[in-house]
Amino acid sequence: MTDRSKVVLAYSGGLDTSVSIPWLREKKGADVVALTVNVGQPGDLDAVRSRAVAAGATRAFVVDARHEFAEEFIAPALRANALYEAIYPLSTALARPLIARHLVEVARREGASYVAHGCTGKGNDQVRFDLATTSLAPDLEVIAPAREWKMTREEEVAFAADHGVPVPVGPTSPYSTDENLWGRSVECGILEDPSVEPPEEVYGWTRSPRDAPEEPVSVHLRFERGLPVSIDSHRVPFSELIVQLNHSAGAAGVGRIDHLESRVVGIKSREVYECPAATVLISAHQALEALVLPRDLLDFKRTVEQRYAQLVYDGFWFTPLRDALDAFVLSTQERVTGEVAMKLYKGSAKVVGRRSPYSMYQHSLATYSSGDRFRPEMAEGFIYAWGLPARTWAAIGAKPTAVSARAAKYRP
Repeated sequence: MTDRSKVVLAYSGGLDTSVSIPWLREKKGADVVALTVNVGQPGDLDAVRSRAVAAGATRAFVVDARHEFAEEFIAPALRANALYEAIYPLSTALARPLIARHLVEVARREGASYVAHGCTGKGNDQVRFDLATTSLAPDLEVIAPAREWKMTREEEVAFAADHGVPVPVGPTSPYSTDENLWGRSVECGILEDPSVEPPEEVYGWTRSPRDAPEEPVSVHLRFERGLPVSIDSHRVPFSELIVQLNHSAGAAGVGRIDHLESRVVGIKSREVYECPAATVLISAHQALEALVLPRDLLDFKRTVEQRYAQLVYDGFWFTPLRDALDAFVLSTQERVTGEVAMKLYKGSAKVVGRRSPYSMYQHSLATYSSGDRFRPEMAEGFIYAWGLPARTWAAIGAKPTAVSARAAKYRP
Protein backbone atom coordinates (compact mmCIF):
# COMPACT_ATOMS: atom_id res chain seq x y z
CA MET A 1 0.00 0.00 0.00
CA THR A 2 1.43 3.37 -1.01
CA ASP A 3 1.24 6.32 1.34
CA ARG A 4 -2.15 8.09 1.35
CA SER A 5 -3.82 5.39 -0.75
CA LYS A 6 -7.60 5.48 -0.65
CA VAL A 7 -9.62 2.81 1.12
CA VAL A 8 -13.42 2.57 0.92
CA LEU A 9 -14.67 1.13 4.22
CA ALA A 10 -18.05 -0.54 4.71
CA TYR A 11 -19.04 1.50 7.76
CA SER A 12 -21.78 0.42 10.18
CA GLY A 13 -21.10 2.96 12.89
CA GLY A 14 -20.29 0.33 15.49
CA LEU A 15 -17.12 -0.10 17.50
CA ASP A 16 -15.20 -2.28 15.00
CA THR A 17 -15.71 -0.07 11.97
CA SER A 18 -15.26 3.14 13.98
CA VAL A 19 -11.89 1.92 15.25
CA SER A 20 -11.01 0.77 11.74
CA ILE A 21 -10.87 4.34 10.47
CA PRO A 22 -7.93 5.60 12.61
CA TRP A 23 -6.31 2.14 12.42
CA LEU A 24 -6.30 2.27 8.60
CA ARG A 25 -4.93 5.82 8.69
CA GLU A 26 -2.21 4.96 11.23
CA LYS A 27 -1.20 1.43 10.25
CA LYS A 28 -1.77 1.58 6.48
CA GLY A 29 -1.20 5.27 5.79
CA ALA A 30 -4.54 5.45 4.01
CA ASP A 31 -7.22 8.03 3.44
CA VAL A 32 -10.52 6.41 4.43
CA VAL A 33 -13.79 6.91 2.58
CA ALA A 34 -16.68 5.57 4.69
CA LEU A 35 -19.73 4.03 3.06
CA THR A 36 -22.94 3.15 4.89
CA VAL A 37 -25.56 1.25 2.90
CA ASN A 38 -29.15 1.41 4.12
CA VAL A 39 -30.65 -2.08 3.74
CA GLY A 40 -33.38 -1.49 6.31
CA GLN A 41 -31.33 -1.40 9.51
CA PRO A 42 -32.54 0.85 12.34
CA GLY A 43 -30.85 3.99 13.56
CA ASP A 44 -30.10 7.53 12.43
CA LEU A 45 -27.86 7.02 9.41
CA ASP A 46 -27.08 10.73 9.15
CA ALA A 47 -25.66 10.46 12.66
CA VAL A 48 -23.68 7.42 11.53
CA ARG A 49 -22.24 9.44 8.67
CA SER A 50 -21.23 12.22 11.06
CA ARG A 51 -19.59 9.67 13.35
CA ALA A 52 -17.47 8.42 10.47
CA VAL A 53 -16.20 11.92 9.73
CA ALA A 54 -15.52 12.50 13.43
CA ALA A 55 -13.51 9.26 13.51
CA GLY A 56 -11.26 10.57 10.73
CA ALA A 57 -12.85 9.60 7.43
CA THR A 58 -11.96 12.05 4.65
CA ARG A 59 -15.39 11.52 3.09
CA ALA A 60 -18.50 9.62 4.15
CA PHE A 61 -21.49 8.50 2.11
CA VAL A 62 -24.88 7.01 2.94
CA VAL A 63 -26.75 5.12 0.21
CA ASP A 64 -30.43 4.19 0.50
CA ALA A 65 -30.53 0.73 -1.08
CA ARG A 66 -33.74 -0.64 0.45
CA HIS A 67 -35.67 -0.82 -2.82
CA GLU A 68 -32.64 -2.25 -4.60
CA PHE A 69 -32.20 -4.85 -1.85
CA ALA A 70 -35.82 -5.95 -2.09
CA GLU A 71 -36.09 -6.08 -5.87
CA GLU A 72 -32.67 -7.44 -6.85
CA PHE A 73 -31.69 -9.67 -3.94
CA ILE A 74 -34.67 -10.63 -1.78
CA ALA A 75 -37.02 -11.15 -4.75
CA PRO A 76 -34.94 -13.84 -6.51
CA ALA A 77 -34.29 -15.54 -3.16
CA LEU A 78 -38.03 -15.63 -2.45
CA ARG A 79 -38.79 -17.10 -5.87
CA ALA A 80 -36.19 -19.75 -5.05
CA ASN A 81 -37.65 -20.39 -1.56
CA ALA A 82 -34.06 -19.98 -0.39
CA LEU A 83 -33.59 -21.45 3.08
CA TYR A 84 -30.07 -22.41 4.17
CA GLU A 85 -30.14 -25.87 5.77
CA ALA A 86 -33.93 -25.70 5.21
CA ILE A 87 -34.22 -23.19 8.08
CA TYR A 88 -32.49 -19.82 7.60
CA PRO A 89 -33.92 -17.32 5.03
CA LEU A 90 -30.44 -15.84 4.38
CA SER A 91 -31.26 -12.32 5.58
CA THR A 92 -27.67 -11.29 6.39
CA ALA A 93 -26.16 -13.34 3.57
CA LEU A 94 -28.31 -11.57 0.95
CA ALA A 95 -27.31 -8.08 2.08
CA ARG A 96 -23.55 -8.58 1.87
CA PRO A 97 -23.17 -8.81 -1.92
CA LEU A 98 -25.30 -5.68 -2.28
CA ILE A 99 -23.06 -3.76 0.13
CA ALA A 100 -19.98 -5.10 -1.66
CA ARG A 101 -21.34 -3.91 -5.00
CA HIS A 102 -21.69 -0.38 -3.64
CA LEU A 103 -18.20 -0.57 -2.14
CA VAL A 104 -16.81 -1.34 -5.57
CA GLU A 105 -18.83 1.44 -7.22
CA VAL A 106 -17.60 4.03 -4.72
CA ALA A 107 -14.02 2.74 -5.01
CA ARG A 108 -14.18 3.25 -8.78
CA ARG A 109 -15.63 6.73 -8.41
CA GLU A 110 -13.14 7.78 -5.74
CA GLY A 111 -10.12 6.23 -7.44
CA ALA A 112 -9.48 3.90 -4.52
CA SER A 113 -7.33 0.79 -4.81
CA TYR A 114 -8.66 -0.88 -1.67
CA VAL A 115 -11.93 -1.72 0.07
CA ALA A 116 -12.27 -2.69 3.71
CA HIS A 117 -14.79 -4.20 6.10
CA GLY A 118 -15.07 -4.82 9.83
CA CYS A 119 -15.57 -8.60 9.75
CA THR A 120 -13.61 -10.93 11.98
CA GLY A 121 -11.72 -14.02 10.86
CA LYS A 122 -14.33 -16.39 12.32
CA GLY A 123 -17.49 -15.38 10.54
CA ASN A 124 -19.19 -15.88 7.20
CA ASP A 125 -19.39 -12.21 6.23
CA GLN A 126 -15.66 -11.87 5.59
CA VAL A 127 -16.03 -14.60 2.96
CA ARG A 128 -19.00 -12.89 1.35
CA PHE A 129 -17.37 -9.45 1.19
CA ASP A 130 -14.07 -10.81 -0.09
CA LEU A 131 -15.62 -13.09 -2.73
CA ALA A 132 -18.06 -10.45 -3.96
CA THR A 133 -15.24 -7.93 -4.34
CA THR A 134 -13.07 -10.47 -6.14
CA SER A 135 -15.90 -11.32 -8.52
CA LEU A 136 -16.74 -7.70 -9.33
CA ALA A 137 -13.30 -6.10 -9.23
CA PRO A 138 -10.39 -8.55 -9.04
CA ASP A 139 -7.94 -5.65 -9.15
CA LEU A 140 -9.16 -4.24 -5.82
CA GLU A 141 -7.48 -5.46 -2.64
CA VAL A 142 -9.57 -6.20 0.45
CA ILE A 143 -8.38 -5.17 3.91
CA ALA A 144 -10.01 -6.61 7.03
CA PRO A 145 -8.57 -4.74 10.04
CA ALA A 146 -10.28 -7.02 12.60
CA ARG A 147 -8.46 -10.00 11.07
CA GLU A 148 -5.14 -8.25 11.61
CA TRP A 149 -5.22 -6.24 14.82
CA LYS A 150 -6.09 -9.08 17.26
CA MET A 151 -7.50 -6.57 19.78
CA THR A 152 -10.01 -7.55 22.45
CA ARG A 153 -13.15 -5.45 22.81
CA GLU A 154 -11.59 -3.69 25.81
CA GLU A 155 -8.48 -2.91 23.79
CA GLU A 156 -10.62 -1.55 20.96
CA VAL A 157 -12.41 0.78 23.40
CA ALA A 158 -9.04 1.98 24.72
CA PHE A 159 -7.74 2.49 21.15
CA ALA A 160 -10.85 4.53 20.33
CA ALA A 161 -10.38 6.69 23.42
CA ASP A 162 -6.69 7.27 22.65
CA HIS A 163 -7.57 8.41 19.13
CA GLY A 164 -10.59 10.53 20.04
CA VAL A 165 -12.98 8.22 18.21
CA PRO A 166 -16.65 8.62 19.18
CA VAL A 167 -18.24 5.24 19.79
CA PRO A 168 -21.80 4.38 20.75
CA VAL A 169 -22.42 4.84 24.46
CA GLY A 170 -24.91 3.14 26.73
CA PRO A 171 -25.34 -0.26 28.34
CA THR A 172 -23.06 -2.89 26.84
CA SER A 173 -25.04 -5.75 25.31
CA PRO A 174 -23.56 -9.25 25.38
CA TYR A 175 -25.15 -9.92 22.00
CA SER A 176 -24.04 -9.18 18.46
CA THR A 177 -26.93 -8.23 16.17
CA ASP A 178 -27.47 -7.49 12.49
CA GLU A 179 -30.70 -6.18 10.97
CA ASN A 180 -32.11 -5.52 7.52
CA LEU A 181 -35.43 -5.76 5.68
CA TRP A 182 -35.38 -9.56 5.48
CA GLY A 183 -34.48 -10.33 9.09
CA ARG A 184 -32.62 -9.81 12.32
CA SER A 185 -29.80 -12.03 13.60
CA VAL A 186 -28.53 -12.40 17.16
CA GLU A 187 -25.47 -14.26 18.46
CA CYS A 188 -22.94 -14.34 21.32
CA GLY A 189 -23.58 -14.14 25.05
CA ILE A 190 -25.60 -16.95 26.57
CA LEU A 191 -26.63 -18.03 23.05
CA GLU A 192 -23.21 -19.62 22.70
CA ASP A 193 -24.55 -22.48 24.85
CA PRO A 194 -26.88 -24.35 22.46
CA SER A 195 -28.50 -26.23 25.36
CA VAL A 196 -29.96 -23.03 26.82
CA GLU A 197 -33.28 -21.61 25.62
CA PRO A 198 -32.82 -18.09 24.22
CA PRO A 199 -33.93 -15.55 26.84
CA GLU A 200 -36.74 -13.21 25.87
CA GLU A 201 -34.34 -10.25 25.94
CA VAL A 202 -32.64 -11.36 22.70
CA TYR A 203 -35.76 -10.73 20.64
CA GLY A 204 -36.49 -7.31 19.20
CA TRP A 205 -38.91 -7.88 16.32
CA THR A 206 -41.21 -10.61 17.60
CA ARG A 207 -43.56 -10.84 20.54
CA SER A 208 -43.44 -13.95 22.68
CA PRO A 209 -46.09 -16.39 21.38
CA ARG A 210 -47.34 -16.56 24.97
CA ASP A 211 -48.11 -12.83 24.86
CA ALA A 212 -49.41 -12.71 21.29
CA PRO A 213 -53.10 -11.83 20.70
CA GLU A 214 -55.67 -14.48 21.52
CA GLU A 215 -57.41 -13.93 18.18
CA PRO A 216 -55.73 -15.15 14.98
CA VAL A 217 -54.62 -12.56 12.44
CA SER A 218 -55.69 -13.19 8.83
CA VAL A 219 -53.43 -12.04 6.01
CA HIS A 220 -54.31 -12.26 2.30
CA LEU A 221 -51.46 -12.05 -0.17
CA ARG A 222 -51.63 -11.73 -3.93
CA PHE A 223 -48.69 -12.95 -6.01
CA GLU A 224 -47.86 -12.19 -9.62
CA ARG A 225 -45.19 -14.31 -11.32
CA GLY A 226 -43.81 -15.46 -8.00
CA LEU A 227 -43.70 -12.16 -6.11
CA PRO A 228 -46.21 -10.65 -3.67
CA VAL A 229 -47.79 -7.47 -5.00
CA SER A 230 -50.57 -6.79 -2.50
CA ILE A 231 -51.48 -7.45 1.11
CA ASP A 232 -55.11 -7.51 2.21
CA SER A 233 -56.14 -6.08 -1.19
CA HIS A 234 -53.77 -3.11 -0.86
CA ARG A 235 -51.16 -2.96 -3.61
CA VAL A 236 -47.81 -1.79 -2.20
CA PRO A 237 -44.16 -1.86 -3.28
CA PHE A 238 -42.37 -5.07 -2.35
CA SER A 239 -40.06 -3.39 0.18
CA GLU A 240 -43.02 -1.77 1.95
CA LEU A 241 -44.95 -5.04 1.97
CA ILE A 242 -41.99 -6.70 3.73
CA VAL A 243 -41.94 -3.96 6.39
CA GLN A 244 -45.70 -4.32 6.99
CA LEU A 245 -45.44 -8.08 7.36
CA ASN A 246 -42.48 -7.81 9.70
CA HIS A 247 -44.69 -5.74 12.03
CA SER A 248 -47.94 -7.73 11.79
CA ALA A 249 -46.38 -11.19 11.80
CA GLY A 250 -43.86 -10.22 14.48
CA ALA A 251 -46.71 -9.01 16.70
CA ALA A 252 -48.22 -12.49 16.37
CA GLY A 253 -44.95 -14.10 17.47
CA VAL A 254 -44.16 -15.42 13.98
CA GLY A 255 -40.62 -15.72 12.63
CA ARG A 256 -38.43 -16.90 15.51
CA ILE A 257 -35.66 -19.26 14.38
CA ASP A 258 -33.14 -21.05 16.61
CA HIS A 259 -30.54 -22.58 14.32
CA LEU A 260 -27.37 -24.55 14.97
CA GLU A 261 -25.67 -23.44 11.81
CA SER A 262 -22.78 -24.82 9.78
CA ARG A 263 -20.59 -21.82 8.96
CA VAL A 264 -18.51 -21.56 5.81
CA VAL A 265 -15.27 -21.62 7.81
CA GLY A 266 -16.18 -24.98 9.36
CA ILE A 267 -17.45 -23.79 12.75
CA LYS A 268 -20.81 -24.82 14.19
CA SER A 269 -22.54 -21.68 15.42
CA ARG A 270 -25.77 -21.16 17.33
CA GLU A 271 -27.73 -18.35 15.66
CA VAL A 272 -31.07 -16.83 16.60
CA TYR A 273 -33.01 -15.12 13.83
CA GLU A 274 -36.21 -13.13 13.61
CA CYS A 275 -37.65 -13.26 10.10
CA PRO A 276 -41.42 -12.63 10.31
CA ALA A 277 -42.03 -11.47 6.72
CA ALA A 278 -39.68 -14.07 5.24
CA THR A 279 -41.40 -16.88 7.17
CA VAL A 280 -44.86 -15.85 5.96
CA LEU A 281 -43.90 -15.10 2.36
CA ILE A 282 -41.87 -18.25 1.76
CA SER A 283 -44.68 -20.42 3.17
CA ALA A 284 -47.26 -18.64 1.01
CA HIS A 285 -45.08 -18.85 -2.09
CA GLN A 286 -44.49 -22.57 -1.59
CA ALA A 287 -48.23 -23.16 -1.22
CA LEU A 288 -48.99 -21.31 -4.44
CA GLU A 289 -46.30 -23.22 -6.33
CA ALA A 290 -47.77 -26.50 -5.08
CA LEU A 291 -51.08 -25.43 -6.63
CA VAL A 292 -49.82 -24.46 -10.09
CA LEU A 293 -46.65 -26.45 -10.83
CA PRO A 294 -46.51 -30.14 -11.85
CA ARG A 295 -44.84 -32.67 -9.56
CA ASP A 296 -41.70 -33.26 -11.60
CA LEU A 297 -40.99 -29.54 -11.80
CA LEU A 298 -41.59 -29.09 -8.07
CA ASP A 299 -39.25 -31.98 -7.28
CA PHE A 300 -36.44 -30.66 -9.46
CA LYS A 301 -36.93 -27.09 -8.25
CA ARG A 302 -36.48 -28.22 -4.64
CA THR A 303 -33.05 -29.55 -5.61
CA VAL A 304 -32.20 -26.23 -7.23
CA GLU A 305 -33.48 -24.33 -4.18
CA GLN A 306 -31.12 -26.21 -1.88
CA ARG A 307 -28.13 -25.49 -4.13
CA TYR A 308 -29.20 -21.86 -4.52
CA ALA A 309 -29.36 -21.31 -0.75
CA GLN A 310 -25.95 -22.94 -0.28
CA LEU A 311 -24.46 -20.76 -3.00
CA VAL A 312 -25.77 -17.54 -1.45
CA TYR A 313 -24.74 -18.54 2.05
CA ASP A 314 -21.22 -19.38 0.87
CA GLY A 315 -20.74 -15.97 -0.74
CA PHE A 316 -21.04 -16.89 -4.42
CA TRP A 317 -23.71 -14.38 -5.43
CA PHE A 318 -21.80 -12.86 -8.36
CA THR A 319 -21.15 -16.12 -10.21
CA PRO A 320 -22.30 -17.72 -13.48
CA LEU A 321 -23.92 -20.56 -11.55
CA ARG A 322 -26.12 -18.20 -9.52
CA ASP A 323 -27.10 -16.40 -12.73
CA ALA A 324 -27.99 -19.73 -14.35
CA LEU A 325 -30.01 -20.91 -11.35
CA ASP A 326 -31.85 -17.58 -11.31
CA ALA A 327 -32.75 -18.02 -14.97
CA PHE A 328 -34.17 -21.48 -14.27
CA VAL A 329 -36.13 -20.34 -11.22
CA LEU A 330 -37.56 -17.36 -13.08
CA SER A 331 -38.72 -19.65 -15.89
CA THR A 332 -40.79 -21.60 -13.34
CA GLN A 333 -42.63 -18.53 -12.08
CA GLU A 334 -44.72 -17.62 -15.14
CA ARG A 335 -47.85 -19.23 -13.65
CA VAL A 336 -47.13 -18.57 -9.98
CA THR A 337 -49.92 -16.02 -9.81
CA GLY A 338 -52.84 -16.04 -7.41
CA GLU A 339 -53.96 -15.44 -3.84
CA VAL A 340 -52.90 -17.12 -0.60
CA ALA A 341 -54.70 -16.74 2.73
CA MET A 342 -52.57 -17.06 5.87
CA LYS A 343 -53.56 -17.30 9.51
CA LEU A 344 -51.04 -15.98 12.05
CA TYR A 345 -51.52 -17.20 15.57
CA LYS A 346 -49.18 -17.33 18.56
CA GLY A 347 -45.98 -18.03 16.66
CA SER A 348 -47.42 -20.05 13.77
CA ALA A 349 -48.09 -19.02 10.19
CA LYS A 350 -50.54 -21.40 8.52
CA VAL A 351 -51.69 -21.46 4.92
CA VAL A 352 -55.50 -21.72 5.08
CA GLY A 353 -56.44 -21.10 1.45
CA ARG A 354 -55.04 -20.62 -2.02
CA ARG A 355 -56.38 -20.04 -5.53
CA SER A 356 -54.99 -19.27 -8.97
CA PRO A 357 -56.24 -18.98 -12.56
CA TYR A 358 -53.48 -21.51 -13.34
CA SER A 359 -54.49 -24.00 -10.64
CA MET A 360 -53.75 -27.63 -11.51
CA TYR A 361 -56.22 -28.71 -8.86
CA GLN A 362 -59.37 -29.77 -10.71
CA HIS A 363 -62.39 -30.47 -8.51
CA SER A 364 -63.91 -32.77 -11.12
CA LEU A 365 -60.82 -34.99 -10.95
CA ALA A 366 -60.22 -34.83 -7.18
CA THR A 367 -63.78 -35.23 -5.88
CA TYR A 368 -65.30 -38.51 -4.66
CA SER A 369 -68.78 -37.03 -5.01
CA SER A 370 -71.04 -36.50 -8.00
CA GLY A 371 -69.39 -34.82 -10.95
CA ASP A 372 -66.33 -37.10 -10.72
CA ARG A 373 -64.69 -37.22 -14.18
CA PHE A 374 -61.76 -39.43 -13.23
CA ARG A 375 -61.74 -42.78 -15.08
CA PRO A 376 -60.92 -45.44 -12.45
CA GLU A 377 -61.06 -48.23 -15.05
CA MET A 378 -57.82 -46.88 -16.47
CA ALA A 379 -55.95 -47.31 -13.15
CA GLU A 380 -55.20 -51.02 -13.55
CA GLY A 381 -53.38 -50.52 -16.85
CA PHE A 382 -51.49 -47.55 -15.44
CA ILE A 383 -50.37 -49.53 -12.39
CA TYR A 384 -49.26 -52.42 -14.64
CA ALA A 385 -47.07 -50.14 -16.75
CA TRP A 386 -45.87 -48.11 -13.76
CA GLY A 387 -44.71 -51.21 -11.90
CA LEU A 388 -43.28 -53.07 -14.91
CA PRO A 389 -39.59 -52.34 -14.16
CA ALA A 390 -39.93 -53.57 -10.56
CA ARG A 391 -41.87 -56.64 -11.69
CA THR A 392 -39.30 -57.48 -14.36
CA TRP A 393 -36.39 -57.05 -11.96
CA ALA A 394 -38.00 -59.33 -9.41
CA ALA A 395 -38.86 -61.97 -12.01
CA ILE A 396 -35.33 -62.11 -13.41
CA GLY A 397 -33.81 -62.53 -9.97
CA ALA A 398 -36.32 -65.10 -8.67
CA LYS A 399 -35.14 -68.68 -7.93
CA PRO A 400 -38.26 -70.83 -7.80
CA THR A 401 -36.52 -73.85 -6.22
CA ALA A 402 -35.06 -71.94 -3.31
CA VAL A 403 -37.07 -71.13 -0.19
CA SER A 404 -35.90 -68.11 1.73
CA ALA A 405 -35.59 -68.16 5.49
CA ARG A 406 -38.32 -65.52 5.74
CA ALA A 407 -40.70 -67.62 3.60
CA ALA A 408 -39.85 -70.83 5.44
CA LYS A 409 -41.35 -69.67 8.70
CA TYR A 410 -44.78 -69.47 7.09
CA ARG A 411 -44.72 -73.14 5.99
CA PRO A 412 -47.23 -75.42 7.69
